[in-house]
Amino acid sequence: MERQDKQPYVSHQPDANGHIHYSDDENAMWQALLERQAKQIPNRACSEYLEGLTKLDLPTTRIPQLHDIDDVLQATTGWQTAAVPALISFGKFFKLLSEKRFPVATFIRRPDDMDYIEEPDIFHEIVGHCPLLTHPAFAAFNETYGRLGLHASKEERWFLARLYWFTIEFGLVGHHRQDRRIYGGGILSSPSETLYALNNDAQNQPQPEHRAFDLLDVLRTPYRIDHIQPIYYVIDDLDTLFDIVDSDIMAVVKQAMSLGLFEPTYSVATN
Repeated sequence: MERQDKQPYVSHQPDANGHIHYSDDENAMWQALLERQAKQIPNRACSEYLEGLTKLDLPTTRIPQLHDIDDVLQATTGWQTAAVPALISFGKFFKLLSEKRFPVATFIRRPDDMDYIEEPDIFHEIVGHCPLLTHPAFAAFNETYGRLGLHASKEERWFLARLYWFTIEFGLVGHHRQDRRIYGGGILSSPSETLYALNNDAQNQPQPEHRAFDLLDVLRTPYRIDHIQPIYYVIDDLDTLFDIVDSDIMAVVKQAMSLGLFEPTYSVATN
């Protein structure tokens, strides 16, 4: 029997008053995801993320309105959200970040995507990223990344994508493994990956590979979006993002382009 492709996700549009209406089922999914993550993140997420989550004071039984998130972000780092379709172009993404506007797709995942979703849904954006947008280093990194990407060539953007992937989406923080925590929103919005990323129980469990952050290596590391990550890069502390911002990122991008990518550590599907 042929596999039936899933229906694509479609973002909700706000009404004339800027209010987005969600169904009872969608609000129930938000509640289920939030309850599940609340049990997993206290000893896994970095302290700055938990502080940001407290500041956002997210509703537990319904999907929040973006203006409520904006009030907190504006008061802390001057950021705000921007409602977008499920997928946007690189150019649009970089432009929004450069303007201190964080793109949020206004749909939520279906039950069969509860553990992991390729598309960035509102749970991913709000719960995964917005808490840390209250932190100056995280906010500065995103703004700088947007400005660099806005003026980068198509090929340079593909290399820059790896920097974002291994930091803002799937980054870990903490020099010593026993003190290591998660700051990447792709992990923190995925119940299964939140457990996996810090797994160091070698007994009959697959082990994630943790590598010390090195900008050149990060830019040369392939990744895949349809699978839990085999490799995570680790920064010493969140303020390391300031150090990355202050470095000559584009010079290292050009160096990575000349050297090429590392061989993938995962199997590559063939037709």
